[in-house]
Amino acid sequence: MSRLLYSCTMSLDGFIAGPGGDMSWLTRHLGPNPVVDQLIPRIGALLVGNRTFGGDDPHRGTEAEGKAFGGGWEGPQLVLTHRPPDRSVPGVTFVTDLRQAAAQAKAAAGGKYVNVLGARTAHGCVEAGLLDEILVFVAPVLLGDGVRLFEHPGGTDVRLERMDVSPTSQATCLWFRVLH
Repeated sequence: MSRLLYSCTMSLDGFIAGPGGDMSWLTRHLGPNPVVDQLIPRIGALLVGNRTFGGDDPHRGTEAEGKAFGGGWEGPQLVLTHRPPDRSVPGVTFVTDLRQAAAQAKAAAGGKYVNVLGARTAHGCVEAGLLDEILVFVAPVLLGDGVRLFEHPGGTDVRLERMDVSPTSQATCLWFRVLH
């Protein structure tokens, strides 16, 4: 059975993107990461928020620009959006409903992980009780502002169970199970 996994890199102060969605900070933190190398073949599909799909790319200006995991992964991508584009994008399905997108992504993943990309989409998955796991790579940097890993005005209590903690040369990896 496919599971929904939210994975991202975060600054030590809790931001996954800088002001305005800027991802240029991430470029210097990309590099060999055994956790990512082991994860990529276990991903069967992506569930991507529209802002992330069309947003800033840490691989901008390289051959890896626009490619999932810098070109290290290929497969079906489902993009959650309120306004699907008029023309199709090869390998990408645009879906307007979160539950429908998650179900389609799970079916496309063929028993592998559905990797969720985008803070708003991940937040929606948490709120809907759809998210199974969270993998955060904590980079040794302070951004001070930007897009938070998880933000819920007024607060909330999402219980997590630690599955793994592993240091790499680029980041510290924290892997959690979401307790429903």
